[in-house]
Amino acid sequence: MSTAMPFSVIDHAAHTAYSDPGRFAALLDAVPTDLDEMSAVVRNVIVHYRASDHDLPAKTVSDIHSRWIERTLGIDQQRHPAPLTERREPATKVQGCCRDHTLLSVATLRQHGIPARSRVGFVDYFAPDWHHDHVIPEVWLGDRWVRFDPEVDEPSAALPNPRNIPAGNGFHTAAEVWRGHRAGTLDAETFGVDASVPVARGAWMVRNYVLLEVAHRFGDELLLWDRWGTMTAPGDEGQDATLIDEVAQLLEAADTGDLAAEERLLELYRRDARLHPGDMVLRVDLPSETLVAEPIGPCR
Repeated sequence: MSTAMPFSVIDHAAHTAYSDPGRFAALLDAVPTDLDEMSAVVRNVIVHYRASDHDLPAKTVSDIHSRWIERTLGIDQQRHPAPLTERREPATKVQGCCRDHTLLSVATLRQHGIPARSRVGFVDYFAPDWHHDHVIPEVWLGDRWVRFDPEVDEPSAALPNPRNIPAGNGFHTAAEVWRGHRAGTLDAETFGVDASVPVARGAWMVRNYVLLEVAHRFGDELLLWDRWGTMTAPGDEGQDATLIDEVAQLLEAADTGDLAAEERLLELYRRDARLHPGDMVLRVDLPSETLVAEPIGPCR
């Protein structure tokens, strides 16, 4: 894989506080960077806590709050002191979600010096007429960013190639969806966790995911149930719509290679306390839905 890429406002080949494997770096050194092989390893380590077909133990559901990959790998190694390629039984895997599959993929690629980053948005390839909230990685290959989904093993009619998802086909960034909502060209009520979960859908969620998208882009790869700044509770579109409009527009422009827009976005993200997390976030403690104040930053 070529790691050469044009100037970017941050170094996507460098670890963040969340992707840094710490004392488990050697485990990632041993993982292949071929996207098919690496995705298989990621699925071997992490199982989706809600979408899996397996009966997962309730006693390990708290795994989902592991915001640092070093902690995720620590949990894995407590249960399986073995290379990540060695088969794990589903019930003993680390419980997580798309954010965790993505972060492990991104961490592995960065560990090998390959630029990679996390993208937050919605997909239409899991169910017809619905757009599930989803996080997938992007990797710099040759001369472009390539999106892929490490959670998906086999191709399907809806997702012909899980290792190469063209922009605008299957995955839609939160910024794209927000702008479509504001323009009246899409129905935000069809975007959310699942069609069977009415509270977790709609414009308020898309709005919050724009904030998650910009945070992940600039190295704060936080949990999908973290809240900070101008994020709102379910059903509340809140204030600051003009700010969200500006962030979404800059995100879309940055995706076209507009470095001036990306520099403006980074400056805005760092300066405006409504956009970036401080030293603490409020984490929704699933499944109780209570809010827990939790420190962030380097692995604790």
